[in-house]
Amino acid sequence: MSNSLDHALRQRALRVVPGGMWGHMHAKDLPEGYPQFFARAEGTKLWDVDGNDYLDFMCSWGPVILGHHHPEVDAAAFAQYQQGDAMNGPGEAMVELAELMVELIPHADWAQFEKNGTDATTTAVTIARAGTGRRKILVAKGAYHGAVPWCSPSLIGVTSEDRAHILTYDYNDIDSLNAAVAQAEGDLAGIIVSAFKHDYGKDQELPTIAFAEAARAAADAADAALIVDDVRAGFRLSLGGSWERVGVRPDLSAWSKSIANGFALSAVTGNDRFRAATQSIFTTGSFWCGAMSMAAAVATLNILRREDAVAHMEKMGTMLREGLAALSLAHGIPIRQTGPVQMPMVLLDDDADCRKGFAFCAAALKAGVYFHPQHNMFLSAAHTPEDIDRALEAAELGFRAVRALAPATA
Repeated sequence: MSNSLDHALRQRALRVVPGGMWGHMHAKDLPEGYPQFFARAEGTKLWDVDGNDYLDFMCSWGPVILGHHHPEVDAAAFAQYQQGDAMNGPGEAMVELAELMVELIPHADWAQFEKNGTDATTTAVTIARAGTGRRKILVAKGAYHGAVPWCSPSLIGVTSEDRAHILTYDYNDIDSLNAAVAQAEGDLAGIIVSAFKHDYGKDQELPTIAFAEAARAAADAADAALIVDDVRAGFRLSLGGSWERVGVRPDLSAWSKSIANGFALSAVTGNDRFRAATQSIFTTGSFWCGAMSMAAAVATLNILRREDAVAHMEKMGTMLREGLAALSLAHGIPIRQTGPVQMPMVLLDDDADCRKGFAFCAAALKAGVYFHPQHNMFLSAAHTPEDIDRALEAAELGFRAVRALAPATA
């Protein structure tokens, strides 16, 4: 590594970028040998700057849902780019995309667009407050809704005033949710829920029908907004919104990641109850009307619908889950696989320090498969049965590496 281009780029970055990298993309939080810098990507593969190639199970942390450089999406985006991208106002693609989202998403009467997932969740919270005239927002403990003061997982640089009107509850715990509603004391603007519980490094939980119905009922009783944060899971579990699977429709939803197959875009959708409130608030950004990403999103959503991509990802995810379970049993190394199969979370038992997970993933990486030891991974519509077979071959080496570990010392 010390003679690699990746190492040289890290050293250069340290001189001009605080810490060399920011946020969740820092390779220091991954096993030794994981690359920090990448050169290109195609389909289900990506190449680091030193020429090593990997079968990708992170999909750029979720945005790539059709495979890197899907030709139809790229053609739509670059055709728009040739006409104009960041212009004095949006292009026709904005209206076309909003119409398509309203068509696809049962709860949506309208849509508006931003750039990042944090933009979308923050806008949804602002709309809820504008529409209700109230302040309190209920957030599940440990949930991730973005990286700005009201919701950042880090408290460094954040003041108590930034979170003065945030109250917490436990995901899937109806009593906890109702207690938080009572704590709001008539000042409840909204309840924000993740598509499913996807806390970092923890077992994932799909929402129970009872919890989803209770959240809807609590919002209705308080005349507050129910907000689904579909930034991470949107379009992988259902084209109509992830909570369609539990039969509950929100007032507002936040979207990003996979909406445009890697082009930067996010959206808020909502029902007519919050249309006037959305018109009343001021949210904007110099790049929020970029036509290129919107054209990419139109193509992406049409392909997802045309090719029944959700079903394909579920099939590939089931193959991976069943294969990993068989390997776990064969090696006598217990694992926990939680969450939806399209977004696999794989954790090893008795691994609080992630020593086993790091050994597993490091061995798989050497075999050319990019897994993550603590974050949920992502399947794309481009993954094939052959890809899953290759991933399981790498996982076999991962289990062997775990078995070869020396006993942990106290």
